[in-house]
Amino acid sequence: MTVEHSRIRNQPLPLLLQRLSSATLALDYGAAVIRVRSRLEDFARDLRQVYGAFAFLDDAPFADFHTEVCAGQGFRAFIRPQSRFLIDGAQPFDPFPLPQALPHFEWGANWCIAQRFNQYVLLHAGALALGDQALIMAAPPGSGKSTLTAAMMLRGFRLLSDEFGVLCPRSGRLWPMLKPVALKNRAIELIRDYSTDAIIGPVYQGTRKGDVAHLAPDDVSVDARRLPGRPRLVLFPAYRDGAALTIRRLPGEEAFARLAFNSFNYGILGQGSFKIVADVIESCPAFALEYSRLDEAIESVRTMLLESSTMAPAA
Repeated sequence: MTVEHSRIRNQPLPLLLQRLSSATLALDYGAAVIRVRSRLEDFARDLRQVYGAFAFLDDAPFADFHTEVCAGQGFRAFIRPQSRFLIDGAQPFDPFPLPQALPHFEWGANWCIAQRFNQYVLLHAGALALGDQALIMAAPPGSGKSTLTAAMMLRGFRLLSDEFGVLCPRSGRLWPMLKPVALKNRAIELIRDYSTDAIIGPVYQGTRKGDVAHLAPDDVSVDARRLPGRPRLVLFPAYRDGAALTIRRLPGEEAFARLAFNSFNYGILGQGSFKIVADVIESCPAFALEYSRLDEAIESVRTMLLESSTMAPAA
């Protein structure tokens, strides 16, 4: 079977649902593998759209997490149908409305990674690469990080992750944790209009984070999900409506504090996380980037990444 024919998007929905029902479907994100069980047909249909480029794995021998997305129980299953997310048979948070089963799974998978994947330093960051030259874009929610990450993938960058900068403490490499990019509210139509190549799943209205849709990772990024990148550039992006592009080089001390703050498990890993974050800041120039026009920002980032190997870190 060719790579193209083995992708999830090319499988009949009944076959995909059969695999999901028997928990033999595994999603390979690169740094982690998640096995998922579900008997929900709408969930299977939505998953096929946003995970379309992923391999249709046949009962992978190992998975880091074993999850399930299932319908609610009791009278509520009939009055207000719900979806439940389970990890190892336990339900870590409240049910979602049944039509929101896919975002429920996405948030659940993110929760699993953030809470339990402590063999790596996990930055709250977008991560992309040109070849093996990688950049880390760390920012708090609402900064426009996901929108910029999505647009960069649609302009030829290899997507490593929208949510997790996965730093290996042994090699210092940045590993893919490749999942669909979560777009919220205005960003959905912005990215839909930005590129005809954008494959965006259903819009889930009125979720706990507003209206949400997911941008599917492209084939190139999925096929390279086992290839780590070498960190070369650190950015702290911020979208400001109507703002002119501004780029400010950050001193190492400020960049270190910002990057450590945008970490899921910095405090848990202690000295190990201090060392790897310090190594990144020592070897990578860091910039604060304010922007309003995507293409202008992307071309500036492309230039900075290509030039970063020749830059000395700021004092």
